[in-house]
Amino acid sequence: MSLSISVFGLGYVGSVSAACWAHAGHRVIGVDVNPSKVAMLAAGQSPIVEPGVAELAAQSHQAARLCATVDGAAAVRDSDISFVCVGTPSLPSGKLDLSYVERVSQEIGAALKTKKPPHVVVLRSTVLPGTTESVVIPILERASGRRHGADFTVCYNPEFLREGSAVADFHEPSQTILGAATQDHLNLLRKIYEPTRGTKFETTLPVAEMAKYASNVFHAVKVGFANELGAICKHLGVDTETVIRIFIADTKLNISPAYLSPAFAFGGSCLPKDVRALAYRAKELDLTLPLLEALMPSNAEHLNRAFEAVVHTSKKKVSLLGLSFKAGTDDLRGSPQVELASRLLEKGFELRIWDQDVSLGRLAGSNREYIEEVIPQISSLLSDDLEQVVCSAEVVIIGNKSAHKEQITQYLRPNQIVLDLVNLTRSHRPDEAASYQGICW
Repeated sequence: MSLSISVFGLGYVGSVSAACWAHAGHRVIGVDVNPSKVAMLAAGQSPIVEPGVAELAAQSHQAARLCATVDGAAAVRDSDISFVCVGTPSLPSGKLDLSYVERVSQEIGAALKTKKPPHVVVLRSTVLPGTTESVVIPILERASGRRHGADFTVCYNPEFLREGSAVADFHEPSQTILGAATQDHLNLLRKIYEPTRGTKFETTLPVAEMAKYASNVFHAVKVGFANELGAICKHLGVDTETVIRIFIADTKLNISPAYLSPAFAFGGSCLPKDVRALAYRAKELDLTLPLLEALMPSNAEHLNRAFEAVVHTSKKKVSLLGLSFKAGTDDLRGSPQVELASRLLEKGFELRIWDQDVSLGRLAGSNREYIEEVIPQISSLLSDDLEQVVCSAEVVIIGNKSAHKEQITQYLRPNQIVLDLVNLTRSHRPDEAASYQGICW
């Protein structure tokens, strides 16, 4: 069944969702306040760097199933269902900034005031339990003058898209969670996800909201645990990799090896803000959650280890290979590599940066604003010449998996130091042309 879908917010989640739904045969209207993002999607180009999205966007645009606009009211008028995929960043206190969700809810509500057919609004943005009921629905009712459950319905459908493999995750998710006040409100959403494989859960709005946090915070716990275990193993002279290999072999109790490879600090636009938000909410409820509260300090300490590892080399010329928090994406928000680069610059290191996925000309919106605020001189540091970046360094930091072993090895010299923050498998680590160090192995 082909539907008309509007997608509000053309960041990573919105762009991937829009391209994938259009490719599946639906008519999709992308909506964003950023005219450059809208122009790119309207021309069949991807506003983001993500494997597979550009091809799907181009094909769907050519088939006249994908368009984009800054006119939210028109998008609501011309669609059956609206997905809200805007960001929910952290405020300095750790509390979620819901201003984008509130603005889009107001915009959709105003459009519903003059729309006669029933409309479904689906929140995809990560929000704390109770937000859909206490924030989104009241705004929609006030702006539209209509009643939820009678004139329009609201559902919550969290996303589990990993940057770098988002298209594959969209088509073959480990689970699909559909939340609503009553099961009848899910009828249209069920039709959209009918072809999707994997386990599907139909539940309440608060449970659906919390399920997203349960996943993300547990992922953060796993990263912190693995990194702390790796750090103490290294200090005790214990083989980290063997310890981890034995530990993850227990698939009955230890669940899964995912996120349990000691590496660099966790980052990106999800884990840090979700840990902060849940910790902030716990404080509001006078709950003491020591592990949760320790996650961000633990993560910060792991970043400190990387910084100190560079300082202890007593070298000044440093090259960072990989600026985004994960290879295959140009998302710099919350990237620990960006924080490490900033600290190195503050301490007077001569820094060069290479990342095949990061181009200043393509960065837009909050992503570009973030990097220009944290590293104002980024344009003079970033280079697409891998050979020059590697050869100019005394210390080469592998920040993500952007560069392959063969690319790096051919330029390394015996007097250089390689600091691996990724924990590359042994077969993918640079040959012994230089001194190799792992951050906690």
